[in-house]
Amino acid sequence: MSSVILEMRNITKTFPGVKALDDVNFSVQQGEIHALVGENGAGKSTLMKVLSGVYPHGTYTGEIYFQGELCQFKDISQSEKMGIVIIHQELALIPFLSIAENIFLGNEQAHRGIVNWNVTIAKTQELLKKVGLRESPNTLITDLGVGKQQLVEIAKALSKEVKLLILDEPTASLNETDSEALLELLLQFKQQGMTSILISHKLNEVNKVADSITILRDGATIETLDSRNDLVTEDRIIRGMVGRDLTHRYPPREAEIGEVIFEVQNWKVYHPIHPDRKVIDDVNIHVRKGEVVGIAGLMGSGRTELAMSVFGRAYGKNISGLVCKHGREIDTSSVHKAIANGLAYATEDRKNYGLVLIQPIKNNVTLANLEAVSGRAGVINKPKEMVVAKDYRTSLSIKSSSILQETVNLSGGNQQKVVLSKWLFSNPDILILDEPTRGIDVGAKYEIYTIINRLAEEGKGIIVISSELPEILGICDRIYVMNEGKIVGEMSAKEASQEKIMACIMQQQEVAQS
Repeated sequence: MSSVILEMRNITKTFPGVKALDDVNFSVQQGEIHALVGENGAGKSTLMKVLSGVYPHGTYTGEIYFQGELCQFKDISQSEKMGIVIIHQELALIPFLSIAENIFLGNEQAHRGIVNWNVTIAKTQELLKKVGLRESPNTLITDLGVGKQQLVEIAKALSKEVKLLILDEPTASLNETDSEALLELLLQFKQQGMTSILISHKLNEVNKVADSITILRDGATIETLDSRNDLVTEDRIIRGMVGRDLTHRYPPREAEIGEVIFEVQNWKVYHPIHPDRKVIDDVNIHVRKGEVVGIAGLMGSGRTELAMSVFGRAYGKNISGLVCKHGREIDTSSVHKAIANGLAYATEDRKNYGLVLIQPIKNNVTLANLEAVSGRAGVINKPKEMVVAKDYRTSLSIKSSSILQETVNLSGGNQQKVVLSKWLFSNPDILILDEPTRGIDVGAKYEIYTIINRLAEEGKGIIVISSELPEILGICDRIYVMNEGKIVGEMSAKEASQEKIMACIMQQQEVAQS
């Protein structure tokens, strides 16, 4: 048995009105990959912020021992000096600085205040080699895909002589290929003796790489499972997370599909910065009343660009084509006009574009339809706003201390429910959901799927964009497949499979290359 590198004893952390961690005990062995799982709001990220000094000593009770030494970190720089490095779900890279500048930001290779660029570039090259990146150290972060940016974050961690690497949802924004590459890198680090803590909602990934799995529920430690000696199934982990067996990942639904209510015809979109580059190429799609339509495709296939360009032309230039509702052309040339014509778009990036995080729940819920809670003079009716927010908090089961709680302090799953509440209050006929379950746990996913089913039963048309093919297959009635800005396949969910979807993508790529 390996020696213990980390021990957190009786950790309790309280926020106003909420006990986020309740007497948590957590132990990690030297040289293992230890997964930390639980539903949104279970306390995973809070526990890691306590460990790394984001929540400094004195703001929690309990003890932290690292390599046998009692630690009382006042800030994140103290934990990093000890070799504890955390990579958050939202990457902390500066887009218009180079890879080298980002890696050594705050840790500059300097003498008497003057940066030694030769040393900086040489060390960056060594670090990039360790994480499998072939890019030049002078490459700007903005020119990298999300998968490569994640590797730069890991290289940055390695530059700090990391002994314990904490990764919070590292594959949430990655496609399948990049996720596989990242997991293989973790396994390589393990062979080199590095210890890692992995927070992830993707239980198949947890099962693939984790040696131990600790489950948190409602801020308390439930159990730690040993994957090395016992067969730990996804169902076993889910039972610990939610406190019950989840027999079906996707709620059953009897679809009652009606006439076509929404169409996009001959849609073309050009890149906003490079106007000669066509991003969306002659796309035609339609949605029927009560239908859930999925759009599948690899990262960069144009799915989000399509959705944003249709919804108020929020993306792109030189846009052409028709958007029709009930057979008649509608004007969606601005976000206001799109909303007025019954469209809603729940973005994949809820923290930057979906919510005003510093505002309370009640303000976010009514944000897309302020007219409905305003008087004649445009002044918001506060009591009415409170009633609306309370109704949505109840109907969507948003876990919070009250509707006055700041949205930034909600878990990812509950933030996503606030986003849905905002758009449901706008009373749309067509709801476009872009990665609606990204970064949320299996229990919260089920609740989101149930909401989608309920909306479809009400006769709304739903478009779901998702990178998770099992999700697309599990909740959609019909599926479009996109690649390189084009629709390359269409099939009913009954005839679809992951293999058929990927075959459409690969076939189109082969045609493009020939």
